[in-house]
Amino acid sequence: MKIENTKAQMRKGVLEFCILSVLKDNAAYVAEILGTLKDAKLLVVEGTIYPLLTRLKNAGLLSYKWEESTSGPPRKYYELTETGKLFLKELDSTWNELQNAVNIVTSQKTKTK
Repeated sequence: MKIENTKAQMRKGVLEFCILSVLKDNAAYVAEILGTLKDAKLLVVEGTIYPLLTRLKNAGLLSYKWEESTSGPPRKYYELTETGKLFLKELDSTWNELQNAVNIVTSQKTKTK
């Protein structure tokens, strides 16, 4: 079993949550979203993020608007819908529960019989 595959699967498992979290307070365009994820050491490429953003939009969690840019073509800014905000709130709660559970399991000392 290759460790890189496992690490990639772990990252993919939290990517939707992270994207929604990036958009929690402000709308952002793809380059900003990618920059935030890369700064956090979540290695994501454009080929991964576009289908994910489309899926989140189609699920009613995101909307977008086009805005003119002073440095190039118009940009598509994504933002959370009201449904997306509620969904993120649920994910945040689930993440906290999962994080606590994993911390308990991984910090336990080996029990001897």
